[in-house]
Amino acid sequence: MGHRALVAYERTDGQYTLHYSHWGAANLKLKHRISAETPFGGEDTDSKWAKQLLAELADGLETDAVDGYLAGEDRPSTVVELKPRATGLTLDEIVADHLDYLHHEAFFVVSTTFEVTAYRTLWFGLQYDSETVEQGETVGNGALATVRWYDGEPVGDGHLQGQFAALKDVIGDMLDKGVFTPSTARQYLKRKLAERVGDRQELLIPTGESPFETASLGKP
Repeated sequence: MGHRALVAYERTDGQYTLHYSHWGAANLKLKHRISAETPFGGEDTDSKWAKQLLAELADGLETDAVDGYLAGEDRPSTVVELKPRATGLTLDEIVADHLDYLHHEAFFVVSTTFEVTAYRTLWFGLQYDSETVEQGETVGNGALATVRWYDGEPVGDGHLQGQFAALKDVIGDMLDKGVFTPSTARQYLKRKLAERVGDRQELLIPTGESPFETASLGKP
């Protein structure tokens, strides 16, 4: 199955290039594997070709042009796929229209100076927690939470995921008993999640209006 993640690289115009990583969400390891020396997370630190490719993407190179750039070249493997899934996107567009909160376990944002922010995805769908919910949207339907870091390792990441799963289980029961409507269940889920995340982490929720709702703001 892998540990799928999406990676957004900032461009010089303030928009983003969106890439996929099949294993990048495992222990959120990409936060420390993406750097100026290894921009796509590979082991090759003498990667002038990778730096050049990312620089051209940052300047607006289109997805179709990447095939020609890489044609006939024997490139070392990288953790992040070199060919973008899309280019010229805003972060709002990515989290609302491209990020699958069920199947993508993490989301990484890479600035032009290689500051990497790691977000854990939390899916709001309740179809596995409630007998009355037949299906839930996966794209754009969830929250992004940063985690605390200590000595290069994420702290409390698994605990938050466990708490969120338990919260969804309770809400699913309340839906089945008629205590919640789908609308009130969602509002309760968002409120309780914000309480659990607290003010030491950042919690971002696409709203569909101004796509990011900051439920709790702190340092990543």
